[in-house]
Amino acid sequence: MPAKKVSERRKAKAEKGWHQGNMIALLENGEDFFPALLNDIDAAQQEILLQTYIFAADTTGRRVADALARAAKRGVTVQVLVDGFGGLEFVRKLMDGLKAAGAETLIFRREIRLLSLHRQRLRRLHRKVVAIDGHIAFVGGINIIDDFDAEAPEHPRYDYAVRVEGPLLEPILASSRRLWRQVAWTSLRRRTRWQNSPRAQSAAAGNMRAAFLIRDNLRHRADIENAYLDAFARAEEEIVLANAYFFPGRRFRHALLVAAARGIKITLLLQGVGDHPLMQSATRALYPIFLESGIRLFEYQRSILHAKVAVIDRRWATVGSSNIDPFSLMLAREANVAVIDTGFAATLSASLSAAMRDGATELRREDWSRQPIIHRLLCWLAYQTVRLMAGMAGVKSD
Repeated sequence: MPAKKVSERRKAKAEKGWHQGNMIALLENGEDFFPALLNDIDAAQQEILLQTYIFAADTTGRRVADALARAAKRGVTVQVLVDGFGGLEFVRKLMDGLKAAGAETLIFRREIRLLSLHRQRLRRLHRKVVAIDGHIAFVGGINIIDDFDAEAPEHPRYDYAVRVEGPLLEPILASSRRLWRQVAWTSLRRRTRWQNSPRAQSAAAGNMRAAFLIRDNLRHRADIENAYLDAFARAEEEIVLANAYFFPGRRFRHALLVAAARGIKITLLLQGVGDHPLMQSATRALYPIFLESGIRLFEYQRSILHAKVAVIDRRWATVGSSNIDPFSLMLAREANVAVIDTGFAATLSASLSAAMRDGATELRREDWSRQPIIHRLLCWLAYQTVRLMAGMAGVKSD
């Protein structure tokens, strides 16, 4: 099929997913996210669906588990779905208590071989979605875990989520229930009855236009990546992207370089304090390509950057769980919210600008050329290693 027709079909499909009339609040770090989440859990009357990659048994995890248990005891339907790898602490230390309180729990791919790179073993539940009473939803990159990391104890892990009200709740709730049914079926659990569950309250709650984007292995294999590529192609002035694990494939890299070549101002905010050194070094091997194209690069040094967000032309923005690497874009279950609203985009843009100003270091072309040869060689080896790992997992990284 000609590239033009493919692009037109992709554009038409993307337009169908947009919903007008939403109220979407940006939540920065756990200090915004957890108080809002706990408040809404405590106010829940009918149903709480929580799906997350990590559910730690630390102070924050126990506070959230206690709130869910209280909701279950007062008759709220509580369903918690965690990843079989990221949710190991939940399974060992918190799950039994929640089940005793009346909550339902499921584990996404419980069995895990830690050293396996088999494609099926890398299909993780990486999305972070909470739907409450069909009235409120949270979507983003923030796991259920303490906001402060041992690597940088003075500053919180840098991340975002959104709180959603309005028509966008309909696809969020439908997706959450569909995923629960799929995991329940593969776990040989009885089918959940939804007849008494609340319907999504899709009445207008604001004036924001938004879309719920997922990545799965059926009909939505490339929705998140395509949303980025379409937004890049439409950019007129500026692209600002912050991403924790940035190892883009050829299509994504090409789209950024094409945008830079036509004069779009592009800024990337990436990890400076790395929690996965191999991926961080592999990412740095790509720096020369971007720097030589005029793309500005910042590394966040204040704490671990875990964000997966972007702002384009101070109008289009996205917040979610999807990293820009082959494992997120081709294997994991992810969820992002895209928003077309100048006010929301301006708020996120201002937050990113403050992070770059106060907590990041800009890297320039001459900085890379001054790096010791051994450092550049190690980055190149890391790049080749990640490519090999992706290839062994059956996904393309180039």
